[in-house]
Amino acid sequence: MTDQQSLLKKLGIEPINYGACSGPDEWYRTESEGLLESINPATGDVIASVYQCSTEDYERVVKKSVAAFKEWRKVPAPVRGQLVRKMGDALREKKDLLGSLVTLEMGKIKAEGDGEVQEMIDIADFAVGQSRMLYGKTMHSERRDHRMYEQWHPLGPVGVITAFNFPVAVWAWNAFIAAIAGDTVIWKPSSTVPLTAIAVQHICNDLLEKEGYTGIFSLVVGRGSTVGERMINDKRVPLISFTGSTAMGRHVSETVARRFGKTILELGGNNAIIVDETADMKLVIPAVVFGAVGTAGQRCTTTRRIIVQKDRYDDLVNRLISAYKQVNIGNPLDETTLMGPLVDAAAVEVYQRALVEIKKAGGEILYGGNIIDNKGYFVEPTIVKAQNDWEIVQNETFAPILYIIPYDTLDEALEIHNNVPQGLSSAMFTTNLLHAERFLSCEGSDCGIANINIGTSGAEIGGAFGGEKETGGGRESGSDAWKQYMRRQTNTINWSSELPLAQGIKFGDFDS
Repeated sequence: MTDQQSLLKKLGIEPINYGACSGPDEWYRTESEGLLESINPATGDVIASVYQCSTEDYERVVKKSVAAFKEWRKVPAPVRGQLVRKMGDALREKKDLLGSLVTLEMGKIKAEGDGEVQEMIDIADFAVGQSRMLYGKTMHSERRDHRMYEQWHPLGPVGVITAFNFPVAVWAWNAFIAAIAGDTVIWKPSSTVPLTAIAVQHICNDLLEKEGYTGIFSLVVGRGSTVGERMINDKRVPLISFTGSTAMGRHVSETVARRFGKTILELGGNNAIIVDETADMKLVIPAVVFGAVGTAGQRCTTTRRIIVQKDRYDDLVNRLISAYKQVNIGNPLDETTLMGPLVDAAAVEVYQRALVEIKKAGGEILYGGNIIDNKGYFVEPTIVKAQNDWEIVQNETFAPILYIIPYDTLDEALEIHNNVPQGLSSAMFTTNLLHAERFLSCEGSDCGIANINIGTSGAEIGGAFGGEKETGGGRESGSDAWKQYMRRQTNTINWSSELPLAQGIKFGDFDS
């Protein structure tokens, strides 16, 4: 048995899998929708295949999820939290295996694959605490002998649609918080990375079944036109959490809004770092390289623009080129590799088209710009001298292309920084306190995340993650994000023997 076959077997992955389930032993064995092949992006070889689910499978999953919700919502929140804690422990036991599968299927290096599983574990730990912190409010009524308060109730089955670049972590951000809130979860993963989703469902649902619960987490692997559209139009699913492109996010938002559903949208980023004249280059260079090259530029928080004070431009470029030359590109399972492949052939085409547009606009390629002639979907990380107003710079390219944009004054730097449609993550490197405070002020960064002397990439559990403008406005994984998965209710109790009306209104005497 090969190492790959052994890995898959330990995670419950067969050569051919089924793509819809509502529990550990409830994999719906539909074959009419055809096979979906999972490809190893480092080699181009098929890892395993999945039968896509049908509309009938989807109906079965939703009905089971709705039925499970009616019982799950009555389980005390701290008890739900303890079950999430046990799932976190189960993931700890499988961290190395699952991290390797993330690397094998998605292409991010092993350290990042393991790190993604650690994010699942961390959010499980966070959710346990949150299960005892679903606080409401009490307030004084204007009417005598009345008590008024607010409380939060479970919302219902939550639909989670995830992207390929974080095939398991983003599901956990949503699912574990939704679970402690009393919701059930229906997961549609990216069709590029179905195996990691299947492995996670095995781990979590096996644990839940042992504890006497089924239908809490469900999976539907299938076409967006079959499963995705049905989910976003489904009134039985009151909340859709969607991670993906801005264009698709707009469609999801409009569709769900038409039925008065709720959305959490985590869409495109066009993240920039401002490097001022006082910046410490010992901090700047590793932050930029990790932010721009990590995950082969396929994170929503990837650093895509460097806005550098013109007097530091030459020094920055020279240091970056030297650092880029040290980036080992290759097999993502090799410990010495720092950059793996793009996820598939389509991603390589996006990279190629972007380079064509860059050259048309007059961009100067300072480093990289080539496809690596090797098995798999490998490209060179690329550095480009550019202008912020170019259309190609205004749009997010999901590839390791970094634009360098010089500036003169801080006012100009902030204007450049904010003058893009997206607003996810941002950073400034400076030792000037006034510059730092201005960047974090209301007239500074317009992004959902703003950092000083750390890069744009990397979300820490506990801080709400998300962005503004065309990034969608969603917030996940921290702070009071649990409120998105619950419905708010205001309650008033009259414990008097009279019925006073609000604002002192008199409305006749009906007691005679």
